[in-house]
Amino acid sequence: MPRLRTLVTALAVLAAAFPTPGPAAARAANPNPQNAKPQNAKPHTIPALREWTGGTGDFTFGTTSRIVRDPTLATTAGVFADDLKARFGHQVTQVDSGARAGDVVLRLGSTDTALGDEGYALGITDRVVITARTDAGAFYGTRTVLQLLKQRTTIPRGTARDWPLKRERGLMVDNGRKYFTPQWLADHVKELAYLKMNYLHLHLTDNLGFRIESEKHPEYVSAQHLTKQQVRDLIALAAKYKITVVPEFDAPGHMDAILAKHPDLKLVGSSGQVNHGFIDLSKPAAYTLIKDIYDEYLPLFPGPYFHIGADEYVTDYSAYPQLLTYARSTYGSTANAKDTYLGFVNWANGIVRAAGKTTRAWNDGLHGGSAVRVNSDVIIEFWYKYGLSPQQHVDNGHLISNESWDPTYYVLYNGSVGRPNTTWGYETWNTNLFQGNQTLNAASESRNLGSKIHVWCDYPAGETEAQVAAGIRDPLRMLAQQTWGSPKLVSTWSAFTSVIASVGRNPAWPSSAQPGNLAFGKPVTVSSVETPAFPGVNAVDGDYGSRWSSAYTDGEWITVDLGATRQIGRVKLTWETAYGRAYRVQSSVDGVAWTTLSEVTAGDGGTDDLTGLSGSGRYVRMQGVARATTWGYSLYEFEVYGPPAA
Repeated sequence: MPRLRTLVTALAVLAAAFPTPGPAAARAANPNPQNAKPQNAKPHTIPALREWTGGTGDFTFGTTSRIVRDPTLATTAGVFADDLKARFGHQVTQVDSGARAGDVVLRLGSTDTALGDEGYALGITDRVVITARTDAGAFYGTRTVLQLLKQRTTIPRGTARDWPLKRERGLMVDNGRKYFTPQWLADHVKELAYLKMNYLHLHLTDNLGFRIESEKHPEYVSAQHLTKQQVRDLIALAAKYKITVVPEFDAPGHMDAILAKHPDLKLVGSSGQVNHGFIDLSKPAAYTLIKDIYDEYLPLFPGPYFHIGADEYVTDYSAYPQLLTYARSTYGSTANAKDTYLGFVNWANGIVRAAGKTTRAWNDGLHGGSAVRVNSDVIIEFWYKYGLSPQQHVDNGHLISNESWDPTYYVLYNGSVGRPNTTWGYETWNTNLFQGNQTLNAASESRNLGSKIHVWCDYPAGETEAQVAAGIRDPLRMLAQQTWGSPKLVSTWSAFTSVIASVGRNPAWPSSAQPGNLAFGKPVTVSSVETPAFPGVNAVDGDYGSRWSSAYTDGEWITVDLGATRQIGRVKLTWETAYGRAYRVQSSVDGVAWTTLSEVTAGDGGTDDLTGLSGSGRYVRMQGVARATTWGYSLYEFEVYGPPAA
């Protein structure tokens, strides 16, 4: 033993004389030590985490995992538990203390001021700890964990700090022209929250409808409409998911549905032309009617904002001399006809402000008066380069939001759909770049609240609810990333579509996937895509509103990897308008040698449900032979099933 002590002492002396190299020196001496474990890469989330430091190993969420919460976070913890139940199928226990391995911990009390009102810190070891300054911050931390658990039951260990760039990140839905059901809206509340978005704008009135119950004026309410109770239920759900619901009642234009029942208030030009959507602001009864709307609905919506529309009213004011007469009698001899409209905006703003809310209005008409200037406490929603620039609006004292039609507009036309340019939106655009390539100076960027995806239904029959939901899925994810403003996981849109596929939709999203569909959610490869808006993953997502579309040549294909060799008894193909006239359904165990299970030579589109098949394989593909149209091949769903049960 004495000799052992002597040896230890000698080694200690040597260690003091020749210190162990630090981490940098160790890496320089041995740049790739075989026993070193690589740090975990930043995990896939949408939006991407702002800061990430990878650890080693994984956290595992299991059947005994619990939510350990601060008592003040009971609602957030309850929503998180509901979403985890939708993901895993069992109720997750919630407790107030006693965290242990496998738990997810929600805490307030962070002193990290950089996190702001919506940021959070994440620590992932043998447990997950979310720490925030506010309830909203803790909630967004749960969204990150939910996205990670949606992908798998393990989460890579590490630490993160995360907070948004913009205050408003959301979706506008044109309910006025197309009726969207309460369930569709509720589904999108959860979908927005899943992406850390916080704003739902309901455009409730337009030329084709007035889509909310009215007790004061039931005469102009459309047959398909939201009841007030349905709206209250939606607002309550949105509050739990940290979503602000903002109503819009558009005036003095786009009022066709209202004025159809009040024709005496339609604006008539000097030539006798009647404008069915413009209300005559020279008539006192016009203000009485609009005030009735405000008085009825201001109390219904508890949020801080009330949108008055105010877009696309009159272009040629000289055709309406009564507006000039009204302006000069109201605002003085220097007034012009446009001042009647601008005065209306300020009048409406006074009612909204008296109710304790802030007015929002579209930008296109808010300029051109000689005696009236729009009050600076009105928030400007800038959608197109009419009139004043974004910088001029900010210099006039306004807050502003970037609602530029490119790349935020999703428009249903007659026979087509105007889709956001998601590639440009993701790779080039940013929330401080407004329509017309206009920008704000650096000192003004904080006056820009954020942005939304806008669903406009100029032609309501252009798509079904399900198709709209599928169509805006990817644009919402583009906008979520850009408004959060964190460093991107990948630089190109084509690479980002893979992130979209891995993160998926929120666990409570309704799926049309049939039980036993072996292809549902499985990896897909395709020969081509028509555009990035129609990737192969859309054909196996269980959603009959989304689709894969190929290039415009005959031999295109789609292949699904079932993950293991399976017996195949049925394949169901749900075609879009562009369908295969001739194609083969084939299987393979290795993705190289293929066996034909069924050959179609006279396809007629619609749904091809191919039953009685006999074969096996890990890979199943639709191999195109001949197209039926000048377009490519387009599948809403590509489903694969085993043989029928004995």
